[in-house]
Amino acid sequence: MAGPLLLREVLLLRFRLYNYQRFAAGIAVTPHRLFWNASTNPESSSGQADEKTSYAAKIFDLLRAKGPPKYSRTSDPDYRKWKDKEEEILKDIEPIVTLTKDILHSRRYMDGERLSDEDEKIVVEKLLAHHPHSEDKIGCGLESIMVDRHPQFRYSRCLFVVRTDGGWIDFSYQKCIREYIRNKYPNHADRFIRVHFKRGSG
Repeated sequence: MAGPLLLREVLLLRFRLYNYQRFAAGIAVTPHRLFWNASTNPESSSGQADEKTSYAAKIFDLLRAKGPPKYSRTSDPDYRKWKDKEEEILKDIEPIVTLTKDILHSRRYMDGERLSDEDEKIVVEKLLAHHPHSEDKIGCGLESIMVDRHPQFRYSRCLFVVRTDGGWIDFSYQKCIREYIRNKYPNHADRFIRVHFKRGSG
């Protein structure tokens, strides 16, 4: 009886030494057959090991499979505050964004057509007034707001200021909204703009 037990201990010691050497060398350790069971395995005397693995090897495999614990952003109070503020800003700008996209991309207005008095009033108050260069855009005076093709990108439509002297100049509604957000939500503006506005949109 002492023979199989002693052999089992020797094999276990050799296995641990082998795995330690591989672990120190940076090689992934794969658990092998560790134990002989002389009482239940009739072929144990011939040197065949059973399928059981050591408790330590199972723990090692479990840790390697799971990896480090993942950080849950939803439990972070700062992240939760940001998501609440993000939702607030989206609700704030949604009406003017929806209206502007409808003006530009629907068939409500043909190219070169002036906006209705109602739409023009909203666009001037909610967009143009917040443009970082609104005074330069208006120039000598505002006659009307028009929809037409972009002077460089002919497949895109944009809004134009029609001046009292007959001149006209385009303006970006996204620039207006970004400036509005920067003024009203200064602590969250940069992050919101980075997330929700395309790069290179001015």
